[in-house]
Amino acid sequence: MTQGAGQGPDMWQNSGATGQGAGSGDAYGPPVPPGPPVHPPTASTPVREDEHADEPEGYTPTQRDLPVINSGNGDAGREPTLVDVPAQVTSNEGEGPLFVVGDVHGYLDELRAALHDAGIIDAQDNWAAGDTRLWFLGDFTDRGPDGIGVIELVMNLSAQAAAAGGYCKALMGNHELLLIGAKRFGDTPVNSSAGTASFQAAWLLNGGQRADMERLQDHHIQWMSRLDAMALADGHLLLHSDATCYLDYGTTIEAVNDAITVALQRNDADETWDLFRKFTKRFAFRDDETGTESARGLLSVFGGDRIVHGHSPIPYLLGEVGSEEEDAAPDVTGPHVYADGLALAMDGGVTMAGKLLVTQLPLTE
Repeated sequence: MTQGAGQGPDMWQNSGATGQGAGSGDAYGPPVPPGPPVHPPTASTPVREDEHADEPEGYTPTQRDLPVINSGNGDAGREPTLVDVPAQVTSNEGEGPLFVVGDVHGYLDELRAALHDAGIIDAQDNWAAGDTRLWFLGDFTDRGPDGIGVIELVMNLSAQAAAAGGYCKALMGNHELLLIGAKRFGDTPVNSSAGTASFQAAWLLNGGQRADMERLQDHHIQWMSRLDAMALADGHLLLHSDATCYLDYGTTIEAVNDAITVALQRNDADETWDLFRKFTKRFAFRDDETGTESARGLLSVFGGDRIVHGHSPIPYLLGEVGSEEEDAAPDVTGPHVYADGLALAMDGGVTMAGKLLVTQLPLTE
C-alpha cells in the first residue's frame, strides 16, 4: 500500500467512513507477529531487540503498570471503521526539497509556528511551499492539548500540497495505534503479561486527552488506519519507532505497510494491541555494541543510507532524563545523529518543553 498525497478531508466526505533500553516499564508479553513469517537473522539482518533484552518488553515512557480490569466489553462488537477507503496512490511526486517533522503530540500551536518558520505554511496555515515534500513521522495526538487539530491540519496540507505539485505524507506512530484501539475497543480486555489491560486504560495512562476523543470522528480513524509504517525518500529510511519490529511484518517496505494495514482492517483487539506493543519498543540503535549493527541490518533489508525516526525524545535517548514524563526543559537545538551516522533522531521532546523539529534533509552536519 502506497500512501498518496491527496489525504485531505475532501476525500472522506462521501465515504462515511539495546535492544530494549533502560527505563522499560509496562510488560506486555511475548510477541505474536500477525504478519508474514520472519526469517532467522543473518549477518546482514539486525537482531531484534526482544531477542537479547534482559528487561521486560513494553511501553517505556512510564514506570507504572497498566491498571488491571476485571470485566467490561467496551466496543468489542463495533464494526470495523475502515470501509470503502480509497487507495492512496501517489503520482507525479514533487522533486522539491525534502522535510521531516518529528513527534507533535497535540502541540498544534508549536507545529504551526515551526512550519511557518520553515516556509512551509503561510499565516493562514495554508501550504506555501510549492513542490516541497513533507513527511510527518507519526504521533500526532496525546499529551498535548489539540491532537485532532493537528490531524486536521496535516490532512488539509496533504490536499493543498498535492495541488501545488508537492506532497505532505504521514507515518503511523504508536499513539495512532493507541488512539485507534481506544476508540474501537474501549475497555475490552486484551492479553498482557502485566495483567488484563485495555486500550482505554493504556491511552489514558499515556497522555490520552478526553477532548480529542470527544472530537474524534470516523474519517480521522480511517485516515490514521491507512497511514504507512515506513517509507524511503532520497536515501532516508523513514520510520516512527527506533525499533526493528518492522521486520516482523515483511522484508520490503510495501509488504510491511500492506501487512499492518490488513492487520488493522481485521479489527481484532488482541492483534491491534500486539501491533501497538511492538511499536512502543525503542533504543534499538542506541547501544554502542549492537546499535550500529541493528541500524545497518535494517537498512540492508529495506534500503536507504540512514534511518530517520521519531518516537524516543532526544533527551530520553541520550539518557539525560529517565522518562518522557519528567518535568524537564531539555536543551534541544536540532536532530541527533548517532549509530555511526546511520540513525537520525527527530523527536525533540516537545512534550518535555523541548523543541518540535521540522528539518530539511539531507541534514547539513
